[in-house]
Amino acid sequence: SGDTHTFLNAIDPTQSAKLYIKNSFLSEYGVLGFELGYSMETPNVLVLWEAQFGDFVNGAQIIIDQFISSGEAKWMRQSGLVMLLPHGYQGQGPEHSSCRIERFLNCSDEDPDVIPPNLNTLEGQTRQVQLNNWQVINPTTPANYFHALRRQQHRDFRKPLVVASTKALLRHKLAVSDLSEFETGSRFRRTYGEMYPDEVTKNDADVTRLVFCSGKIYYELLEARRLKWPEPNSSNVAIVRVEQVAPFPFDQIANYAKQYPSAALVWCQEEPKNMGAWSYVRDRILTATREFNGHEQRPNYVGRRTMASTAEGYGAVHEAEQHNIISQALEL
Repeated sequence: SGDTHTFLNAIDPTQSAKLYIKNSFLSEYGVLGFELGYSMETPNVLVLWEAQFGDFVNGAQIIIDQFISSGEAKWMRQSGLVMLLPHGYQGQGPEHSSCRIERFLNCSDEDPDVIPPNLNTLEGQTRQVQLNNWQVINPTTPANYFHALRRQQHRDFRKPLVVASTKALLRHKLAVSDLSEFETGSRFRRTYGEMYPDEVTKNDADVTRLVFCSGKIYYELLEARRLKWPEPNSSNVAIVRVEQVAPFPFDQIANYAKQYPSAALVWCQEEPKNMGAWSYVRDRILTATREFNGHEQRPNYVGRRTMASTAEGYGAVHEAEQHNIISQALEL
């Protein structure tokens, strides 16, 4: 008949919620301003704005700085707006690699030296989000992305959400979730600890290197570790993913450091040293280990050098840099 049919709008004949997808024109400033206003006027609607690449969000910087970052503090107006900003280094150059995640983290109003109370409880974690001006996540599994969006609407308050995830994981063979991870009792995970303990030495005290990372670089680290140590329980390197960067999971980071008492801590990222999450997580890892474990542990940095540009302009140089980062992180 030529009529449009949307499958998600026909799951149940009685459903009231509908999905609407609109292809907006390329004025990030104007469109994001519209979406912000829409999210404020209709708080029960999940409003998502996706940039073609996260790099293009700089065209909407006025809306972000003046309204989204500080709107609740200045005018007591809440918004649950979700900004989907594809972020990840795939050799596509400085205009197609970075959403400038460091800008969002730098504008987070969370004190790096103060650990919120009761983070070991759901109530404490929810309160931490409620007191922060926004959330910044880099989900690496379908289930965690699902739960991140679901909790946006399930809460009894609204908070902006920045999703700095890459399109590459849409096709990655390892970026999958079991159906049980979507079922009743499952929820968003702020971090993923070592997911393959059978690949790491059986005695946690024999782990000499604990690598923290965020985003798709996790899968590159995992594949490289498997190539280097193919035998069961042969690696002395554990890998932890930080899915929610802000607000920071102080308690879980401290628990991982405590689990591997002999391990040197490493923060591994694709971005240059003056960008990415490094400057944000560094002080918070110090605080987490000091306040929870009683001794401060300073993480080592592994990533690109300081740069004016977000990424290299040549694919071959990108590949060499990426290989160097993985090798340094795992001490190959």
